[in-house]
Amino acid sequence: MRVLKIGGNELNDPEFLPTLASWVAEITGKGESIVIVHGGGNDIAAIQSRLGLEPKKVDGLRVTDAHSLTIAQMVLSGHVNKQIVTALLTAGVDAVGLSGVDGRLLTAQKKSHPTVNLGLVGEIVDVRTELLTSLSEHSVTAVVSPISIGKDNLTYNVNADEAASAIALSMQADLLDFISNVPGVLKDGEVVPQLTADETEALIEEGVIDGGMVPKVRGALTAVSKGVPRARIVNLAGLLQSGGTIFQKA
Repeated sequence: MRVLKIGGNELNDPEFLPTLASWVAEITGKGESIVIVHGGGNDIAAIQSRLGLEPKKVDGLRVTDAHSLTIAQMVLSGHVNKQIVTALLTAGVDAVGLSGVDGRLLTAQKKSHPTVNLGLVGEIVDVRTELLTSLSEHSVTAVVSPISIGKDNLTYNVNADEAASAIALSMQADLLDFISNVPGVLKDGEVVPQLTADETEALIEEGVIDGGMVPKVRGALTAVSKGVPRARIVNLAGLLQSGGTIFQKA
């Protein structure tokens, strides 16, 4: 089984979801199970701005007060989640949309930060694996919004990459795909097909991996270090053609 994490940027491309849904239909039609976890940060920031709320991020994490959480929940668990489910259903995939709150699928605790209070930002401490397994056994593809419920019964905004990693670990997924707007790690204009942690850090020191690619690769390496056998950074074209950069232990 595999877990796919979809970023918010990709959803702005009108061709992305129909193409992805067709691919999921093909893969699940062959008997492979897939769980999809999604973000939607651009839409959240756009609505915050319209309402006069200034989006604020620290180390890639969205500082979330009560008003911002309401917007995040509306966008992620509502609009974006159902947008993906509709595309899958249209392609013939039996799909259901959930947030981490539903059935206590994802339990979180408040995430601490050394310098700021992130507000209602959480980190996953438990996944109700049997719920996802039951859906999978009935050939239903789960589409998961990372909004989660706390042990204190408060609702928390959780980073979608972290939620995808937690689900991949709990489901013992063979592969965690981070679908991005880049084809993978590029060196001399070519995609590097495989990297270990040491090789990745060397490329960061050389400046081959830089800018926004650094947190992407470190996110993939974190998933691998926690026990996911393989994590991959790939764009949609690479996903269709088994491309991208796969990160695994040495």
